[in-house]
Amino acid sequence: MSDTPDTAQPEIPESELIRIRREKLARIAALGFDPFPTKADVDTTVAEVVAKHGSRSAQELEVEHPRVRIAGRIMTIREFGKTSFLVLSEKTARIQLYCRKDTLPEREWELYRNLDAGDWIAAEGTVFRTKTNELSVKAEHITFLVKALRPLPSKWHGLTDLEQRYRQRYVDLIVNDDVKATFETRARIVRYIRNWFDGHGFVEVETPMMQPIASGAAARPFVTHHNALDLDLFMRIAPELYLKRLIVGGLQRVYEINRNFRNEGISVRHNPEFTMLEFYQAYADYEVLIEESEELLSGLVAEVKGTDTIAFGGHEIHFGRPFARFTMKEAIVHFSNGTIAPADLEDRASLVALVKKHGEHRPVKSDGTEGPKTQESVAPIEQMNDGKLVAELFESIAEKHLIQPTFITDFPVEVSPLSKQRRDDPRYVERFELYVGGMELANAFSELNDADEQASRFMQQLSERERGDEEAMAMDEDYVRALEYGMPPTGGEGIGIDRLTMVLTDSPSIRDVILFPLMRPLSSRP
Repeated sequence: MSDTPDTAQPEIPESELIRIRREKLARIAALGFDPFPTKADVDTTVAEVVAKHGSRSAQELEVEHPRVRIAGRIMTIREFGKTSFLVLSEKTARIQLYCRKDTLPEREWELYRNLDAGDWIAAEGTVFRTKTNELSVKAEHITFLVKALRPLPSKWHGLTDLEQRYRQRYVDLIVNDDVKATFETRARIVRYIRNWFDGHGFVEVETPMMQPIASGAAARPFVTHHNALDLDLFMRIAPELYLKRLIVGGLQRVYEINRNFRNEGISVRHNPEFTMLEFYQAYADYEVLIEESEELLSGLVAEVKGTDTIAFGGHEIHFGRPFARFTMKEAIVHFSNGTIAPADLEDRASLVALVKKHGEHRPVKSDGTEGPKTQESVAPIEQMNDGKLVAELFESIAEKHLIQPTFITDFPVEVSPLSKQRRDDPRYVERFELYVGGMELANAFSELNDADEQASRFMQQLSERERGDEEAMAMDEDYVRALEYGMPPTGGEGIGIDRLTMVLTDSPSIRDVILFPLMRPLSSRP
């Protein structure tokens, strides 16, 4: 009677199954049921029923006789003569609906006979336990909500279906409760972050997504055009320079949970559209942000996971404070297993030779961060400045070993155009990146607030662009003008929400934590 995954015949074409379901929908309408009702008469959810009554025994439920009105999607239908069991799903909760011909009105029993897996229904009845101790609702009434014209897939899991799951996330969510749980966890992560910043005196703000200058990070932008102004604009690659304008304006603590867009390659860690937290704090330097990052993330993990130890990528990762800490050069030496000495990193010829030997030749952006590999963005090693050579060597040798939460400090000034130089050694800047699970999660600076020095750094970036670096920053004269009005000492940080969610949900790919990741259209595949 139903083409549920348990009873579907593989040889039946999907078009035929859809035809059969349309016929059932017509019969349901002929019974007098609205095929598309405007509301459902419910007084609780499946999850609430399970939470409230899941620990009660059959005897307790028989005494209490709790009545509920619930709704959900039918996942499976199992028939035993005049008795049927329907599993209803709502979010990540499921409950069994017990239907009998002699307890349902005749019209509603006929409705049941035209239901399929995937349909949505509402039901009213009492909570009880079956002879097999299964928590169930004994249906006294069922109401039709909507017909699933397409049958649910009988086999959806597995690597062979991964692309289909990303393309049809709505089906993925229907049949995979763990996927729903991942995105519920993501929502809890964002909620905790907002509460933390709101509770620490920060103001949540919004900055433009379309900008006249692609700046604030080193990346290739997406370009669009505003017809009324006849103006080319760039999709935001970072909100940094706008947020720091707000510090200039007197908003001393600001944060934004923002969508950024970078016209780059795609990998398990990179999606062209992604979510970042960025925050800026007047009177703070990067050392203050190290303390705050530890507080934020250790508290977040404890809240979301209930422990300071989580599993990610086959590793146990501990978020207890304090986190580990290396300078960039210390990390290279430490993880080279004795093959590289500190002196090797002070000589250009030695650096070039080491990068040629060890480098994976991933593109290293002008801000020192890793970019997804694309052939056109890989600069010849001989053309890299000393700072980029050090950053490339770090990513090739050390990054994959940074499994436990680890701060990397002392970045070369050449790859940090927006950061203050160290007073004791101007070759380096006051900056850190936080690594967890072998990937960068956060990037922070003691922000450069010398307008003349910022203009000089922008000019250096223009020189890099003239030498072929398409990701070097453009000159932002208005931002320099803003700094000329005076920005107090400020610390700023960005944290990748997608990667953080990957770690906290043990997800191997960034696509697993983005509801609708960008995919190549099937019609344009080679």
